[in-house]
Amino acid sequence: MCIDSKLYNDIRYLYERENKSQRAIASILGISRSTVKKYIEGAAVPWERKSGTGTASVLKPEHLEFIKACLREDEIEHLSKQFHTARRIYVRLCEEKGFTGCESTVRRAVAEIREIMKTTKVFIPLAYAPGEAVQIDWGEAKSYVNGERISLNYFCMRECFSGDIFCKAFYRQNKESFLEGLLCGFEHFGGIPLRVIFDNAKVAVKEGFGHCAKTQEYYGNFAAHYCFKPVFCNIASGNEKGLVENLVGYIRKNVLVPVPRVKDINELNNKFIDYCQKYREKHKIDSKDATVAQLMLETRRALTVFPPYRFDTSDTKTISPNEFSLVVYDRQKYSVPTSLVGKSVTVKAYGNKLDIHHKNDLIVSYTRQYGVNTKPVYKLEHYMALLEARPTSVYNARPIKDTIPPRLYRFIKELDDPTKIIRILKYYLEDSEHFLEMLDTGATFDAIEPLLQTSNPVTSRRERKSASTPPAPLHISAENDIKIPPVSLSPYDALIYRGGTPDEQ
Repeated sequence: MCIDSKLYNDIRYLYERENKSQRAIASILGISRSTVKKYIEGAAVPWERKSGTGTASVLKPEHLEFIKACLREDEIEHLSKQFHTARRIYVRLCEEKGFTGCESTVRRAVAEIREIMKTTKVFIPLAYAPGEAVQIDWGEAKSYVNGERISLNYFCMRECFSGDIFCKAFYRQNKESFLEGLLCGFEHFGGIPLRVIFDNAKVAVKEGFGHCAKTQEYYGNFAAHYCFKPVFCNIASGNEKGLVENLVGYIRKNVLVPVPRVKDINELNNKFIDYCQKYREKHKIDSKDATVAQLMLETRRALTVFPPYRFDTSDTKTISPNEFSLVVYDRQKYSVPTSLVGKSVTVKAYGNKLDIHHKNDLIVSYTRQYGVNTKPVYKLEHYMALLEARPTSVYNARPIKDTIPPRLYRFIKELDDPTKIIRILKYYLEDSEHFLEMLDTGATFDAIEPLLQTSNPVTSRRERKSASTPPAPLHISAENDIKIPPVSLSPYDALIYRGGTPDEQ
């Protein structure tokens, strides 16, 4: 029987103060003699319950071990939506272990074992030497790029001794972005640390995890060239790179709020660099006895210097342009000059840009495109030679429609002479700003035609400007006149008749 404190007080008072017997106390209070016997001497108190035996005896040791194995498997997999429920464990016990008990028994056992296995997280404070290690990680946030709201990935690196930070935005978490982020971070810090601490992301780990992880080949080559040791955390152990984990959230809250609105990703990265510089110059971590800038001076003396060769972080491929003068890379299409059709070009794809080379010469650079079913990226100048050879195609040429402003396209559609359109497009490519200004003022073709007589309208404008202000005449004083003595040709005449050289004559 469970009693309250008042009844316990009455039992003890009647027994100690009035010397009543157990039978008398039970009769007076209307309770059983066994309850009186339990509490009269004060060896037991009602506010402390004796722990029960726990799991029902119907669960054998092999059943309990099976439950523990299921829960340990959940810890290893660390999946928020795929784990053993008590119901699933009960079903598995019946199917795999021949359990015949009820589900409630299993539920109580699972709850008790989970409580026992639950541990409070306790961390050991860590200390790093200057230049010993950096921690890296990825974050993700929304940004407006050229008016479009997209998800961008930002690469974060933190030097463990000084707390200095580096951050760079990329469109994707691919190998090119990963290596480029690492190299740019090293260059921001001014050297290379002994260790780089990262999680087990596939961009860096080929197989395994933690100290058993095998690095991807390109990451191994990068680490060998810059002479650092890749270190990988254990599964579900973000505390092993807690400095950079905090940095990811810090950047999101302090740099990416409000949501950035930028023209392109380069503008956002310039914003990141400015913030990192200000952090270095002005920030002081509470647990440190000096500013980040002062600690970085000490760190740089310990960092490894860069080798002469700068590692090429691009994904490099040799590709032949198709019949439309387009290079297809990673399902995206980029134009090249039509003269390169039938030849091979080298594509160097970086995290945010793509360079196309031919015979070691850079032909064109693009902002790298990602996605599915995206439009080809054209440059009008790549097709001008072909348009001149086939002028009737100007009205429907996609490189024209996709590259020139709508108001210019409406203007040339009204012209009935393709050769005039070709001349206008040439002028537009050489001085687009001036040409669009004339269109905005309502200029007609007759007004623009005089400017089309030259292949270089910019030069023509300069010449017209200089013609309106003739240069000042050049004055040379008589004292500075250059005296040229007369030259005698007689030695050469003698040479013709006698042979020899003028000096011999």
